[in-house]
Amino acid sequence: MDFETGEVLFSQNGDVAMPPASMSKLMTVLMTMEAVAEGRLSLDDELPVSENAWRRGGAASGSSTMFLEVNSRARVEDLLRGIIVQSGNDACIVIAEALGGSEDAFADMMTDRAQELGLTSASFANSTGWPHPDHRISAEDLARLARIIIADHPALYEIYAEREFTYNGIRQFNRNPLLGVFDGADGLKTGHTEESGYGLVGTAERDGTRRIIVFNGMDSSSSRANEAERMMRSALSDYSVYDLFSAGDQIDHEADVFMGVSDQVSLEIAEDVRIGMHRRARRNMSVEVVYNGPLIAPVEAGSVVGQLIVSVPDAEPRRYDLQAAETVERKGLMGRIGAALSHMIRGG
Repeated sequence: MDFETGEVLFSQNGDVAMPPASMSKLMTVLMTMEAVAEGRLSLDDELPVSENAWRRGGAASGSSTMFLEVNSRARVEDLLRGIIVQSGNDACIVIAEALGGSEDAFADMMTDRAQELGLTSASFANSTGWPHPDHRISAEDLARLARIIIADHPALYEIYAEREFTYNGIRQFNRNPLLGVFDGADGLKTGHTEESGYGLVGTAERDGTRRIIVFNGMDSSSSRANEAERMMRSALSDYSVYDLFSAGDQIDHEADVFMGVSDQVSLEIAEDVRIGMHRRARRNMSVEVVYNGPLIAPVEAGSVVGQLIVSVPDAEPRRYDLQAAETVERKGLMGRIGAALSHMIRGG
C-alpha cells in the first residue's frame, strides 16, 4: 500500500479475513493512542495489573509478555512500549480492562471502532490476537489500520522504531525483522500463532515515499524476515502511483446530445484519478469512456453522465464518474421537431 494515497499497489487474497495473531495489537494500540489524544488516558497514568492480566498474559501464561507483576501498577507509556516492542499480552489486557472494564467488552469496542474506520473485515474477540474463530481481519484492512496510526499519531508512532525495551530489569528486543536491517524501516508489528503462521505489518520510507506491506502464513521467523525484505524492496522500487487526471480535467471525448442546442457536450473527470501499479503494467493500461447515449437535453453542467474505466493488468477495473463540462439547453419547439424527424429518417 502507498501511504500517501492509500492505494493498494498489489494484493493477493488481501481482502480475505484471516487470523492476524499479534498483528491485531495494532488495533489495541490505536484505541490506546486515541484515548490519550482525547484525554481519557494520560501517558503518566498508572493502571492496575489484575490477576487476570497476569495469569492470561503475564509470565504465568507462557505467551509473549511484558513481565508485569500481579497487583502492581504500570504507566500507560510503558504499557504502550510493552505492546509495541515486546508484544506483551499482559500489557494489552491491562489496557483493555482500563478502557473497557473487561477484555470482552474492550474487544467489542475494538470491533465497533474498526467498523467506524471502514475496516469492514475486522472482528475482534480479544485484545491480544490470541487464536479465536471470531478474531479476524484482512491484510488490506491491517494496512489501512497501520496507515491511520502513522498519520494520526505521529509522535507515539515513533515507539514502533524502538528496537528494545527493558522493564522490570528484563530486556527484550523488537521482533520486527526490518528494523536496523532495511534502510528507512520504522514499524510496525509481527504476529505468530500455529494457525496463522508468521506474519508482519511493516513500513519503510525512502526519499519521501512510504510503503506499507502486510503478509501472513510464513513457516518460520527466518522466512518471514526474507519475505519482509523482498516485499519492501519491491514495494519501494517496482511500484509507483500515477496521477492520470485531476478533478475538472476535460477528457479527449465528447458525448452526443439529442434535442440540445448543441449536438455534443464535453466531458470532464469528477475526481482525481491516482492509480498505483507495477511500473511495467502502465504500458498495458487501458482507458475506456462509457455513457448511455445520446444524452437527452437539457444537460446540466456538473451532472454525472458517464464513467471513465481504467483497466490495469491483474487488478480490478477502476471506475470514475464523468460529468458534463457545460450546460446544453434544450432546443425550442421547432428545433425539437426537426431533430425528431431527422432521427426518424436516420432510423435511430
